Formats: sequence, C-alpha cells, structure tokens
Amino acid sequence: MTAETKQEWVEEAWSKALEKTQRNSLRIGAGFPHASQGGTYVLEQPHWWTAGFWPGQLWLLYNGSKDEALRALAEQCEEQLDQVLNDYVHLDHDLGFMWTLTSVASYKLLGSGVSKVRALKAANFLAARFNLKGSFIRAWNPWYEGEDNRGYAIIDCCMNTPLLFWAAEVTGDPRYRHIAEAHMDTVVKHFIRPDGSVYHIVRFDPESGECIEGLGGQGYAAESAWSRGAAWAIYGLTLAYHHTGKITYLHTAQKVAHFFLARLPEDHVPHWDFRAPDEARKFRDSSAGACAASGLLLLAGKVGEVEAPVYREPAVRMLESLYRNYGTWSNDAEEGLILHGTSHYPAGTNIDVPLIYGDYFYVEGLARLKNLGPFYWE
Repeated sequence: MTAETKQEWVEEAWSKALEKTQRNSLRIGAGFPHASQGGTYVLEQPHWWTAGFWPGQLWLLYNGSKDEALRALAEQCEEQLDQVLNDYVHLDHDLGFMWTLTSVASYKLLGSGVSKVRALKAANFLAARFNLKGSFIRAWNPWYEGEDNRGYAIIDCCMNTPLLFWAAEVTGDPRYRHIAEAHMDTVVKHFIRPDGSVYHIVRFDPESGECIEGLGGQGYAAESAWSRGAAWAIYGLTLAYHHTGKITYLHTAQKVAHFFLARLPEDHVPHWDFRAPDEARKFRDSSAGACAASGLLLLAGKVGEVEAPVYREPAVRMLESLYRNYGTWSNDAEEGLILHGTSHYPAGTNIDVPLIYGDYFYVEGLARLKNLGPFYWE
C-alpha cells in the first residue's frame, strides 16, 4: 500500500468521524456519554469518570475543522464540571482524565485563563491523593459504606499523571512533577510483570505503604492480562518519558508494547483480556486498541528511526482496522463511532458495545496520523 493510499483512508476516516460527531452532537449536546445501548449513548452524571472524553473528542475535531458549534459544546461541558470540582465529594484520581481533556485542552488551544485555573485546581486535588508512604496516588473513594480501598492504586492513573506534569510546567513548581514521577516509579516497580503484562489494581497498606497484592479488577483474574490496562500503561509510561526524559519509563513502555503487540489477533484489535479462557476471550475491546494505537504513535516518535516502525506500523494497522471493520459509518442508528468495546466484563456491564473513550482515542489516533496537535496529555 502506498503512502498516498494510506493518507487517503486517514482523510476518509477523519471526515466520517467528524460528520458522525456533528450529527451526534445534535442529541448529546453538552451531555456526558459513556456507553452505547441499543444504538444510543447513555448519558452519565458530570462526576462520572468518563466525563472528559466527549468534550475531548469535540476539541480534537474542532481543532481540525474549526466548527464553532463543537467548540461551544466542549466549553459548556467544561463549565458543568465546575460543580463537580466545587462539590469535592465525587473527586477521585480520574481528575486527570476529566480536566486534561476539558480545561487543559481549552488552555492549550485557546489560551483560556479560566480554564488554566480550573485545571490547576484539579491538579491540586489530584496531588492531594498521593500516599507518601506507598508512593502512589490513591484511586477511588469508597464505593459503598464500609468499603476500605484506601490502599488501592490502578494502572489507569498512568493517564491521570499528565495533569500533574502539565501543572509543574505552567507553574514552575516541581512538586507536581515529583508526585507524578513517584507514582510512575511505583507503576514500574509493582504493576508491570517481567513479561510485560500488567496488573489492573495493586493494593498497598495505606499506613505502612507496603505492597500487598495485585488484583484482577476489570481483568478476568488477578494474574490475567487485561488489554485496556496494557494500553493505559503503554501510553502513560510513554507520556511519563515525554515529560521527564527518564529512560526507565521508555524501556518499560516498550516492554508492555511488545507484550501487547505479540498477542493481537488477525484483525489487529485486541481481545479484552489476553489470558481469559476461550469462551470469555471472544469479546474484543476496541477501546483498548484505539488507546494503544495513539500511545504507540507517540512511542514511535520517542525512539530512533530504525525502531520507530516497530510501533508505528501496528498502530496504523489497528486504526485502519477500527475504521474498516469496526466503524459504524453506514449505520445511522448507532451513535458510537466504533463497535465492540468491553467496559467491565467481570461485572457484566457494557460488553460488546461502543464506548466513548474508544471513540475519543480513535479520533486522537487519526489526529496523530494527520499531525493535528497539540495533544492535551503532552
């Protein structure tokens, strides 16, 4: 396939994603979609962890199209998150996902001073979740009365630390970076197995900081290999290297990437857990593929030109497969951009459906192929 042919499908994919998002925006508006059910995105409360992905997608497509209607909706989503920030009680480690894709995006694209302050407030709340003894950012608050998850950290938080790296950069205060690096050092030490597979949850003693055990979380089992967790690690570790130049992060990202790429099926889109039994493993997670693809494209830019194709070429194959085999371009009854996401298999929720974060990272991957920065994590 020639470079021109490759570029042609990227332009087609971008145009169709833009057109579908514009159409979806007429119903979704400044809402907060999570998973598609029966073709329609279910809208969640603004405090739900996925609240940043729809406005983040709007910002990506606005940046490439200058469609002011998309910008207006993204700004309205950001304004609604003020209440979440002020109420405090629903805030957890996903502050990074939420305010990086809204306020940091707005600041990077438009230079908004109000957005900068919002993102700095979110960064301060995120930094406050750092457990000094264990060198980790605490994941969640109790989900129900009596639950004790004070010692839980999860691999997803690799993608929340960029908010702290950004805060250190814009304020000149290294404390934010110190916390982000300390957490990522813990990821390298305790989350990544020798073969490059990844724990979703690691439990620490919240008082002593001792590492106690790895847990299955949204993976099939404690020692399985949840593919979206690997995607978070590939992308998050590469971002940590981008922000720090610390070679350990780059090498660990490469190790996880090699594990991930070696286990892809023929259509290049991962099963939801690489080690799940056959019956359970049949489900794909297109969101893991989309996230990994965008991270791999960044990773390709961080290694030498000899190594770069090792990461860039499979990323392009993943994105093209998502476009050709998973896309919903001929189905106006489906709001999701890409099919076959798996949110939480062990809980039996949102299996084999479009997911808003899958859509976001798919569009972000296309934006990377088109060199349509800036990218908000960076």
